[in-house]
Amino acid sequence: MKEKEKEKQSLKVVIVGNGKVGFSLAEQLVKEKYDVTIVDMREDSLRRASDALDIMSIRGNGVSAATLADAGAAEADLLVAATNSDEVNMVCCLTAKHMGAKFTIARIRNPEYSMGLNDLKKDLGIDMIINPENATAIEISRLLRFPSAANIETFCRGRVELMGFRIQEGDFMAGKPLYDLSDQVKRLSLLFCAVDREGEVTIPNGSFVPQVGDKLYLVGRPASLDQFFRLLGRYTPKVKDVFIAGGGKVSLYLAAILEKMRMRVKIVEISEERCRHISETFPHTTVICGDGTDQELLESERMSAADAFVALTDRDEDNLIISLYAMQQGVQKVVAKSNRQNYAGIARAVGLDSVISPKLITAAQILQVVRGMQNSQGSVMNTFYRIADGSAEAMEFTVRDTTRHLRTPLKDLHLKNGILLAVIMRGREIIIPEGSSYIQEGDSVILISRGWRILDLNDIYEEEIPMPSAASLNGRG
Repeated sequence: MKEKEKEKQSLKVVIVGNGKVGFSLAEQLVKEKYDVTIVDMREDSLRRASDALDIMSIRGNGVSAATLADAGAAEADLLVAATNSDEVNMVCCLTAKHMGAKFTIARIRNPEYSMGLNDLKKDLGIDMIINPENATAIEISRLLRFPSAANIETFCRGRVELMGFRIQEGDFMAGKPLYDLSDQVKRLSLLFCAVDREGEVTIPNGSFVPQVGDKLYLVGRPASLDQFFRLLGRYTPKVKDVFIAGGGKVSLYLAAILEKMRMRVKIVEISEERCRHISETFPHTTVICGDGTDQELLESERMSAADAFVALTDRDEDNLIISLYAMQQGVQKVVAKSNRQNYAGIARAVGLDSVISPKLITAAQILQVVRGMQNSQGSVMNTFYRIADGSAEAMEFTVRDTTRHLRTPLKDLHLKNGILLAVIMRGREIIIPEGSSYIQEGDSVILISRGWRILDLNDIYEEEIPMPSAASLNGRG
């Protein structure tokens, strides 16, 4: 983040549980200069966190009042309980809340608890519940609903979407500046908001020339995005048959969503006991007991005939290998779960763009809360996503009366370099901004930020350095 960015008082965050989610969250918060303390019972895990992140670490049980006191839970602005035990997380939040923690977040993953979550929150003093597996399943279901996209994020209660896609050989956009696109494309309610070229992320202007291999990000109305992909020749028939390797928690949440979407689901799981449980829970889902990484089994179960393949085993390496095999067999949509970022980068380099990370999805959810807490008096952050492998951020804010430059045309504003005001939602109207557009109290605004930590809408203005409006950035107006 930029050094000249104004410093704000650091919040105190206590994270109980230094697994994948806990470490990833701590890593993100340390980058943003928050005061972080980690609690865990494993000495090796704490040593890794201390060495890698240079943060305070406390060894002990998260349900122990003495341990939480040592970690500073009584003065914590936020406590996140992310151990492997739902029950430990609940008790930890309850104890911390009684001690004085201002805001508590519990990771609760067991589907059996999902029916009574509201009562749990009220009775145990939990302010927010996160479920990485359910959030991952929702993300995958979006990709299966729109197979042409490499990733999809939603804003404004689903009325605006942001999608990433890879420029391929033969695309009409390749080698032509954005201002030279056809009127048919320019009439659509969408905006080219970011581009990732070999790891270098930029916000494109009208003269930007997409090249084969670039990953472009579009934001706009779902219907316009759908029409754009049709014009691009990427429209694919709706997914009807989904083949899933691995029968863990993500698979169960995903199967429940896909059955509601009237998709046919086949799950391969190696554990007989797990297979019985899945069969009893989802009688309309086909369950195969076997090794989802076995090529012969995949062939005999006609994996290549599926419209989509989703790799959800416990091993990132297996997920990526069998996903590449599915691509080789011609499956039109392939999604892999991988928490290791270096693996995800390798996968994308060989054409596997839809790689989902539960820990990063969860960290982004919590980061949205942290930034909102730090900015309690300003505009409200409704949605927060990391895009382009974390090199840029997409956010949705609600405009308040404290926001500066209300009703000032965008062409007269100076935005920081690397900030794009991409969409304005006013009532039920979706506005792709032009030079004469403005924001007013009550609007929802979608921003793209590269290189800036945005806590409030007022953070986007650069008083000294002029910045082109969204209209000129995309050859509009």
